[in-house]
Amino acid sequence: MSKIKKILVANRGEIAARVIRTAREMDISTVALYSDADRDAPYVRLADESVHLPGTAPADTYLRSDLVLDAARVTGADAVHPGYGFLSENEDFARACKSAGVIFIGPSPEAIAAMGSKIEAKNIMAAAGVPVLPGMVVESEADEDPARLGKAATDIGLPVLVKAAYGGGGRGMRIVGTADELVEAVRSARREALSAFGNGTVFLEKFVESPRHIEVQIFGDRHGNVVHLGERECSIQRRYQKIVEESPSTAVDDELRAALGQAAVSAGKALDYEGAGTVEFVMAPDGAFYFLEVNTRLQVEHPVTEMVTGTDLVRGQILVASGNPLPDEILNPIFSGHAVEVRLYAEDAAAGFMPVSGTLATFEIPDFPGVRVDAGFESGSEVSTFYDPMLAKVIGYGRDRDDACDRVARALEESLIHGVTTNRDLLIAILREDEFRAGVSDTAYLERHPAAELTESNSNAGVVPVHALVAALAAMTERRDTTSILPGLPPGFRTVRSAPQSLLLSHGEDTIDVRYSLRHGTLRASAGDVTFDHVDVISRSPEAVDAVIDGVRRSYRVSRVNGAHYVHSSLGDTELVEVERFPDPAGRQEAGSLIAPMPGTVVRVEVAEGDRVFTGQAIVVLEAMKMEHTIKAPGDGIVAKLPVTVGQQVDAGTTLAVIQSEDDENS
Repeated sequence: MSKIKKILVANRGEIAARVIRTAREMDISTVALYSDADRDAPYVRLADESVHLPGTAPADTYLRSDLVLDAARVTGADAVHPGYGFLSENEDFARACKSAGVIFIGPSPEAIAAMGSKIEAKNIMAAAGVPVLPGMVVESEADEDPARLGKAATDIGLPVLVKAAYGGGGRGMRIVGTADELVEAVRSARREALSAFGNGTVFLEKFVESPRHIEVQIFGDRHGNVVHLGERECSIQRRYQKIVEESPSTAVDDELRAALGQAAVSAGKALDYEGAGTVEFVMAPDGAFYFLEVNTRLQVEHPVTEMVTGTDLVRGQILVASGNPLPDEILNPIFSGHAVEVRLYAEDAAAGFMPVSGTLATFEIPDFPGVRVDAGFESGSEVSTFYDPMLAKVIGYGRDRDDACDRVARALEESLIHGVTTNRDLLIAILREDEFRAGVSDTAYLERHPAAELTESNSNAGVVPVHALVAALAAMTERRDTTSILPGLPPGFRTVRSAPQSLLLSHGEDTIDVRYSLRHGTLRASAGDVTFDHVDVISRSPEAVDAVIDGVRRSYRVSRVNGAHYVHSSLGDTELVEVERFPDPAGRQEAGSLIAPMPGTVVRVEVAEGDRVFTGQAIVVLEAMKMEHTIKAPGDGIVAKLPVTVGQQVDAGTTLAVIQSEDDENS
């Protein structure tokens, strides 16, 4: 069996870097692909060679199988690893690789095709004896008939889950609690599925209440071996996408583990499965489990399985694709310890998990024992709106679950992540929350524990004034270091004691006036209503301050992007924005303006100028980072202006509509 010599990684970000690392350890050359937006991404430098895919949108770059195979031909790659997402579960691409004489590192096109339709997948699994849920298919507009859908809701039983038949990741998925909501939910899910996967087919199935999301890692080879490597618990989700995963599950005992494993292996054998795959189940509170889908690729959360089994699943994929039998560590895995993974996203969790973009001024996650970081970004990286907003996966391994959780929480807390809002504080709060630590979580966890409440309960109210003072000290130092006027004067010096230096900062809705002066070596300072009795600056620079503030010495790190100051210490992280003392009136937004919260594309305009609208009514729908985001009316009124059109690209801060309130209308 010939060894693969060069792998083209048909992906981006952390999974591209992950595959490249293992290939290098196996003495295999690598080729990276990069779009315009990924030109400076870390994974590109990690590869031996790289090929540019002109454009930014996935449809123009990473989803272009012809460009991918051209890149393989030009570089002489004899194999393609698709990672996850993009072309990883595309049967046509797998066949095209075979026709081009390139090894596709994944299952057969036939297995991908069989599992590509969740409807066909359920039929195959039922025939193989795997438990499945009842459901119904909606393939066309004709199937959206309200009477037909109403009967289906009655037959299946409410609540009903509406789910895209040809995709995942939460796109095209809706939970419907009443028959009246079903028609619009189906239509909306079909639109989103068509946009995300090119096929608007959805199906309905019974929604299991208070379920756990349990999945089993399987691995097969062309020599007839199919094994499982235990289960993963993936119940902590937002927008139906996982954010915390672990292995083993706290809800699975040895007997249940054996049943899950047997069902998963039966699924693999029914497909003559080769390579890495995941059989996903929904599990009811009583332990009954039902087939969801088979992901015919490497999962995002595969590291937790690697940690508890001591295996390298990418290495296993490459060996199997080369024609080798499963290596012994996969064929006969040894399980030990516990692993927990969290997904670090560029998003505002408290604002409904709104994805954000921008520049990562600082992105440093500490190197802790027992902690692994799979990252796609670094300090200075640009987070664009074209791709999934996941920045990194942080995985902790320990002797037990508490040990693993503690390690990840501490690594996150000591991370320096400045310039882009992330879900870091939410992840830390989850890892430390009592119910999660007790192991009784399910997919409704974040409904019981809203992100805003979790992060608020873990906030330190006294940190903001201290960090505001530190931001002012760092800014003061930078200005004195770079000034050409009396550069020898110490920072904070004033000849008139009554005229301190001042920096106006905002934190959320609050404005903080930081005042400070240096006289005879003594620093006098205040931040808003807080006056500091004692401030002793041990050392300072524009990036770091070591100071004793009111009797406690701490080290602070400071980053700045444009007018934003980011301060990190043992107290936590604070973002402070410098406020102009005399702002330009031309920059003010018109009253009633609905502003784009992120860059994106206008995919629907639900109203027209002059329409009367009501609180919560959909006005404009944006698509960004592969998700739809509905901009709703904040109150009753009239649409006075509607300056955007369908298909228009908008930047964050763009006015999408102006709603004239009823009070203004009647005045």
